[in-house]
Amino acid sequence: MIMTKFIKIEDVLSGETKGKVHLRGWIYRKRDQKDLVFIILRDSTGLVQLTCKGLDEAKKATIESSVEISGEIKKDSRAPGGYEIQVDDFKIIGLSERFPITKDQSEEFLRDMKHLWVRSRKMTAILKIRSEVFKAIHDFSRSKEFVEVQPPILTTSSCEGGAQQFKVEFPGKEVYLSESWQLYGEAMITSHEKIYTVIPAFRAEKSRTIRHLAEYWTAEWEWAWGTHDDMMKFEEDLIVYVIKHVLKHCEKELKELGRDLSELRSIKKPFLRITYKEAMKKLEKPQDHDITDKEERELIKKLGSKPVFLTHFPRKLKAFYMLPSKDPKVVEASDLLVPGVGEITGGSARIHDLKQLKEAMKLFKLDPKDYEWYIDLRRYGTVPHVGFGLGIERLVMWISGAKHVMDTIPFPRTMDRVYP
Repeated sequence: MIMTKFIKIEDVLSGETKGKVHLRGWIYRKRDQKDLVFIILRDSTGLVQLTCKGLDEAKKATIESSVEISGEIKKDSRAPGGYEIQVDDFKIIGLSERFPITKDQSEEFLRDMKHLWVRSRKMTAILKIRSEVFKAIHDFSRSKEFVEVQPPILTTSSCEGGAQQFKVEFPGKEVYLSESWQLYGEAMITSHEKIYTVIPAFRAEKSRTIRHLAEYWTAEWEWAWGTHDDMMKFEEDLIVYVIKHVLKHCEKELKELGRDLSELRSIKKPFLRITYKEAMKKLEKPQDHDITDKEERELIKKLGSKPVFLTHFPRKLKAFYMLPSKDPKVVEASDLLVPGVGEITGGSARIHDLKQLKEAMKLFKLDPKDYEWYIDLRRYGTVPHVGFGLGIERLVMWISGAKHVMDTIPFPRTMDRVYP
């Protein structure tokens, strides 16, 4: 019976720990040779090789069995990480049945088995990166004196028009899952002026692309007195900060995923900017064409595969609350596009004039009765303001090099997938 303090595999691989150690984890790989068993043990911090001689429990252990071991650290250049453990005590905690995930499984199968696939080295690395992205967002926002607030998830009005909202049962009311905090964020800027939130959001996306989810996490910012240009500069600072943070804390995971670190290190501000009109010329599309995600990635390639702000969208392609520019046919709005993904942020200056807001609602055929409280914000001390939202899974997808947004969240939800 092992009765002692356990260390992590990363402590072994650091080269600073000597002598006898005690580890626990799961069997990642196993190879039998007569009375000798070679095992690759994994825990949350890495992999290490075990050499087990004459140990019956080691022979019985199967892939993904959980175990506790004791043994002596030995340096071995042939072993993963350059060290192995010569085991003298081996205990099976949870004997695994035949593990259903093997090499060369389809992506769909792996997503069906996500409750088991989350323990893979790939998912372990991506979810570590995801965790650090969340931390960096919070740290950066607070360093800029933004106050975190929590808006409701249940709402009676739409931020983006309502076509993509999930309706939920609610006594005597039409209620939906929130697709954005934005309208509520605009209400709260009159107290703290600079606010942000990190919350789940829901859209009944019919799109089946590499970057769409029905349930996803979003970070959103809203602040009083800001301009559209202020907002884009803030986004640049944020993205550069997050990337530097992840490079510092997740270099091992990025390398394990095969990510090109030089590409991430090359991300500098200011980012490129191109108007929607100029972009359509480059793509040889009509000026009122609604750009697709595939076309966004094509545009990025044409511009040198660097982050780029796509600005001044045709008004009819954006939401009712966005502030018209000097040319009333376009709005003071921008999306940040990044290589391999396309749009990761979207934001704008907001209409703050009461009369102009009512005109916009009429133009977009919205019933003012559904937005009375939102209209009130223009009646009582309105100010110019801006805000934007960031799709966290899309950001993680770009930073980690994942090929699909479903691989950046533990249990993805799409219009086709609600299991496991």
